[in-house]
Amino acid sequence: MGSNSRTLSLYIHIPFCHQLCYYCGCNKIITRHQSKADLYLDYLAQEIVAKALFFEHYTVEQLHLGGGTPTFLTEQQMTRLITMLNNAFTFSDGAQRGIEIDPRSLAPNMMRHLHQLGFNRVSFGVQDFNDEVQTAVNRPQQLNEVLATLTEARELGFKSINMDMIYGLPFQTVESYKKTIEQLIALSPDRVSVFNYAHLPDRFAAQRKLKEIDMPSANEKLAIFKQTLEQMTTAGYQFIGMDHFAKKDDELAMAQNEGHLHRNFQGYTTHGDCDLLGLGVSSISQVGHMILQNEKDLKPYYQAIEAKQCAISKGITLSDDDEIRASVIKQLICHFELDKEQFEQRFDIDFDEYFSQALTALAPLAADGLVTLTKRTIKVTSSGNLFIRIICMCFDAYLQNQIKTTRFSRVI
Repeated sequence: MGSNSRTLSLYIHIPFCHQLCYYCGCNKIITRHQSKADLYLDYLAQEIVAKALFFEHYTVEQLHLGGGTPTFLTEQQMTRLITMLNNAFTFSDGAQRGIEIDPRSLAPNMMRHLHQLGFNRVSFGVQDFNDEVQTAVNRPQQLNEVLATLTEARELGFKSINMDMIYGLPFQTVESYKKTIEQLIALSPDRVSVFNYAHLPDRFAAQRKLKEIDMPSANEKLAIFKQTLEQMTTAGYQFIGMDHFAKKDDELAMAQNEGHLHRNFQGYTTHGDCDLLGLGVSSISQVGHMILQNEKDLKPYYQAIEAKQCAISKGITLSDDDEIRASVIKQLICHFELDKEQFEQRFDIDFDEYFSQALTALAPLAADGLVTLTKRTIKVTSSGNLFIRIICMCFDAYLQNQIKTTRFSRVI
């Protein structure tokens, strides 16, 4: 395990939540029993110690706690987790330490405690400020709760504050979401993610509680996103791509302008050369040429840790073709344009020949003005930015066969 980079990005999955949000597609466990987290940390401790052996020569540059709701943990449990990580891994001095926070369920002293433990970045799950939408998805929250938490984070000196929003939820309209984004802009977070709600009731039981008839249509969703894009850019945010915005002086925006932005399972990042190690139930790792995933359910995860201190349930090794395609997709998704010659030199291929199928698939998108194709370059137009997923799908060998049969509205 390991590559030349010797820098590591750590992701820890904390699956617990006190309450179910109906739209959620994350791996989570709804419970009121705090002791379940103690048991989880017992197993996580074993996994941390076992995995750390493979990464003794690495320096951790990024730590991210996701979930679930990571702040389900009490101060004491959080201290225990961070102490285990600090003992097992070597962190760089300026390591980014981030955590996802639900402003509604944050214990009074938790923000200060996180800061004392070394966290310097926070991401708030907000989704929407509209009462009707919040009630429909079982996530009522007050704007002043969010404001208070945000203010506290700022005063404590957290470096980067992100807010997660979702569009496509029941009762959202162009008008209602415009107001939500106005309220968001007034809070002035450093980064904003505006995710497209994917309604997959067959896969996520909780989503069956949401009625499709109450949701905005594909056209309305597009109108909502276009309007959000306009509001955010007018307010001085840079559109990083797909679903992310950042203030112009944020390092994500600067990395994009300088041409070295990256993207991995966790989204856009400035640390693209790090190996990614995921710990905890359902976590994904990308180490060298391998992508690995832990057991998705708690019981099998516990059994695997007990049996072999390792919970990996499946993995793949990327082929050369996978690597070439991944780098093309990454280039487009991060920078919206690519120079074919660079890829020809880097991978020793004839670009047009190698990607003849992809270029055929791109032709109708070019005709619609979403991409501009020249002999040497592929450039995504400003209207194409909204459809970057569809454009990148053309280069995905695994999706190529599906694309012919799916409708675009599913992607929008």
